[in-house]
Amino acid sequence: MSDDARRPFRPPKSLQARAVGYLARREYSRAELRGKLLAAGAAAPGTTAEEVDAVLDLLVTQGYLSDARFAKAVVHQKSGAFSKRAIAHALKSKGVTGDAAAEALSGGEIDDAAALVALWRRKFGKAPANDREKARQIRFLQSRGFALSAIFKLLRDPPLG
Repeated sequence: MSDDARRPFRPPKSLQARAVGYLARREYSRAELRGKLLAAGAAAPGTTAEEVDAVLDLLVTQGYLSDARFAKAVVHQKSGAFSKRAIAHALKSKGVTGDAAAEALSGGEIDDAAALVALWRRKFGKAPANDREKARQIRFLQSRGFALSAIFKLLRDPPLG
């Protein structure tokens, strides 16, 4: 007897049940969840974008889905390891724009200079010994969204101790 024969039949989950299941695992932006529900294989055959939007509207009114809450979670997660510019770009790429993104970024009290020093101390902790090491540190800090001028200033006079 195969494994499929022993499993009881379960009807496919509704669109709303799938959306709530995704949100139970982690926060999603509206655009991100919409894309996930419309992706091939996730939506039942014949599911339209209008049906997905209606379910998302219902989840927003019920308080399960909130771009503002998602933006605050992203800012909290990334602050201290990324620059304000990089966090804003991450929010934009996830579909959060406008008031929700601006409010989360302003409410997060993100200090790029302090975050740069803290990240550099955590990751490296000492001045680069040679040009190769300096280039490696610069690349890493740039990948986190920090300005090149701020990185050069930090490496010219590294805060040791």
